[in-house]
Amino acid sequence: MHCLLVASTPMEINPFTDHLSTTEKLNHIDFDVDILITGVGSNAATYGLTRYLQHKRPDLVIQAGVAGAFDDSIKLGSVFAIRQDALADQGVQEKNGFVDVFDMKLALANEIPYKKGVLPNPYTELIKRTRLKKANGITVNEVTTSKKRAAHYVSRYKADLESMEGASLHYVCIMEHISFLQVRAVSNYVGERNKKKWNIPLAINNLNKELIRLLESL
Repeated sequence: MHCLLVASTPMEINPFTDHLSTTEKLNHIDFDVDILITGVGSNAATYGLTRYLQHKRPDLVIQAGVAGAFDDSIKLGSVFAIRQDALADQGVQEKNGFVDVFDMKLALANEIPYKKGVLPNPYTELIKRTRLKKANGITVNEVTTSKKRAAHYVSRYKADLESMEGASLHYVCIMEHISFLQVRAVSNYVGERNKKKWNIPLAINNLNKELIRLLESL
């Protein structure tokens, strides 16, 4: 099996890459891993992944990174497999609220790769095999700081987590018919701008523990 591990920054998967350089567990099975660092944001993620696929086609793509949680009852450091993602801020802010491209009739909510305006991961057996908690993600270009906007995302998309790249993975892999997983660890709460209350080291540590477990059990 050929696996591609994608992250927006090296920091998010450094513990895994360090482990990969020393472990012998993968030497005895037909399994290899490429690492792709795309840069931050949906454009960078889409371009990086698409460019890679022009040269090589993996059996599985795993995107790993940190995320913000909408619900402060979710513990920092919690790790989730993402069931669905959405390009949540693709639209326009009007007087009565945010209107997305589906409301504006600029895109069809059930046209591939969308289903009811979101990007579900159709590889549900893969998600089950992770043995991780499940969550709904959204992807934004502007990190959410408004309580009103956050409430809209939760209401509209039943969003649990927010990232800046997840929907790009879903979009590209659905279109290319490639199996994929998105794995996210919670580093902060959406809207909390005091970074002293964030715990990125904990999120990265827990994320990489799960990545190592996951890839060595495939």
